[in-house]
Amino acid sequence: MTTQSGTAAMSKATQDCVEACMACHTVCEETMSSCMQMGGGQAQMQIMRTLIDCSEMTRMCADMMMRRSPMAAEMCALCARACDLCAEACMSMPDDAQMTRCAEACRRCAERCRAMAGAAM
Repeated sequence: MTTQSGTAAMSKATQDCVEACMACHTVCEETMSSCMQMGGGQAQMQIMRTLIDCSEMTRMCADMMMRRSPMAAEMCALCARACDLCAEACMSMPDDAQMTRCAEACRRCAERCRAMAGAAM
């Protein structure tokens, strides 16, 4: 499949992964805002660091896939790891609806990124 400019169109799997990364990035940003409003101690700061890492990784991963970086597959593997860590951190507060929503977005993104890490881009 090619576009009018002659470049190959992104595969459905790549598009799905980019969308999952951007959705995860957005939810992580929203969750950071929620955390800042809550305040909190050392545990909250650790969650914030994890959220920041995940937010940045997912944005960068999506960017790399969209520009067809030769390092995109490696980035997807690293992004999946950041998402797994973030989901785990968010689930340390299972009664918080925003944290649960973030963990779910992170898990979806991690799953898609792991699939892309094993695929040729």
